[in-house]
Formats: sequence, C-alpha cells, structure tokens
Amino acid sequence: MPPAKKRARSYDPVKIRAAVLTQLGNVRAAVRTLTPEQLTQPTRLGDWTVRELAAHIAAAVESVSRTIDLEPPAKPELALVDWPSATIAPALAAANADRTRDFAREHPDLDALYARTEQRLSERLAATPGERLLATRPGFMTLADYMVTRTIELVVHTDDLNAAVPGLDIPYDRQALAACTRLLADALAVKAPGASTEVRVPPFAVVQCVEGPRHTRGTPPNVVETDPLTWIRLATGRTEWRTALADAKVSASGERADLGGLLPLMG
Repeated sequence: MPPAKKRARSYDPVKIRAAVLTQLGNVRAAVRTLTPEQLTQPTRLGDWTVRELAAHIAAAVESVSRTIDLEPPAKPELALVDWPSATIAPALAAANADRTRDFAREHPDLDALYARTEQRLSERLAATPGERLLATRPGFMTLADYMVTRTIELVVHTDDLNAAVPGLDIPYDRQALAACTRLLADALAVKAPGASTEVRVPPFAVVQCVEGPRHTRGTPPNVVETDPLTWIRLATGRTEWRTALADAKVSASGERADLGGLLPLMG
C-alpha cells in the first residue's frame, strides 16, 4: 500500500497578514537609521549593496499590491509548498538581480519607498480576499498563499541586512519567523519524500523526509535538529551544511541524516 499523502499545512491568513506588515515595519524602522556610508556597504548577496538589498525587500512586498492590481489568472497552478523550488531557476534569479538594481536607482528615498509600500499593501489587503488569484512570476497562486511566501522574503533578507550591518539587530516577528521556517521545512519534505529522517526545528517545525525504512515508534534512527535561523540559512544557501555541523549549529545522527546533498532549497 502506498504511503498516505501528507496534508498540506494551513496558515492563518489574518496572522500572516499581520506578520508581514509587522516585519515590514521592523525593517523600515532599521533602514531609517542607516547612514549614507552604511547604505554603500557590501552584502553577502553578490554585488548588492545595503541600499539595493533594502530596496529589494520593499519591492518583494510591493509585488503583492502590484499583482493584485493585475487581471487575475483563471486558476492557480503553483502550490504554496512548491514556491521555494520555483524561485531557484537561474534565469529568474538573474532577472530579479537586474530588477533590484534598477528599482534601487529609481527610489533613492528609501523611507518614502517603505511608507508607500506599507500604505499600498494595507489598502489592498483590506479590500482583497485571500482566495483572490495572483499572477506572480514563479506561477499563479492565491493571495493567501503568496502572503506566506512574503514571510520568507522578509525574514531571509532581514537576516541578510543584520549580517551586512553589525549592530543593526532588526527583530523578527515570531509569526513571520514561524511561517518561514515551516514552509522551508515542508519544501524539504517535498524535495526528498519519505519517512526515514526526522528534521526538527524547534519550536516551529518537525517534518519527516528521505526515502528509507519508515520510523513508527520511539526515537527515530535518523534525526536532524537545528534552530530556526540556522535552518533558514541552510535552506537558502547562506550557510553550508558542513559549516553548520562543524560550528555545532546543527546536530545530525543516523546514516540518513546527511542533508548536504539536498540543500539549499532556494537561493
């Protein structure tokens, strides 16, 4: 008998909307404090500066309002859990980098950009149901699902900003961090289906993955455990698997607990 299909995780759309707006506000407050010198500093994202990274974050959230303003597609074609892998296409990544540079040049006043982005998003969300279909670049999906993907954009790039500017210490909204962690954990389970390995990211996620003998009782023979930010860095290529193991940021026990060949899930 084939294994039962796992039911897709559900997210509270009200909490997700609040989380996106809160994390956007957290980033905006921090960006407002950046000096001209800090804005020109490099980031770990290729040749992007801090200014370009900050502009990209606003653009990632503005994409919600922009797509709401477009004609809706006929039907969804992209499941939420498939979104991370859909964004890793090299052509999509290259086009995204070019758009970010252009967007940063077009919006020199970052605080004004964030204020406009926040206002437009609040207005659109108040008037748009979660079932509304959006024609996003990776594929067609509902507004409710697309808002969950914005938690990944916000949390991952908040971490990028914090890494680029020591002492910036932008806080993470707990709901945004939880949604980001869970979606990336579920994406791993989709990429490597199975039940021989248990991946734990307390306090937010536990998933089973990797083909092999199915675990049913007691302590699983293959276990990976780490904290949310380390998991997010592993899943998005900010940290390498071997580095995280060497730094004791992740524990892995069992012959099927090596996830190095499965990561990153998105770039």
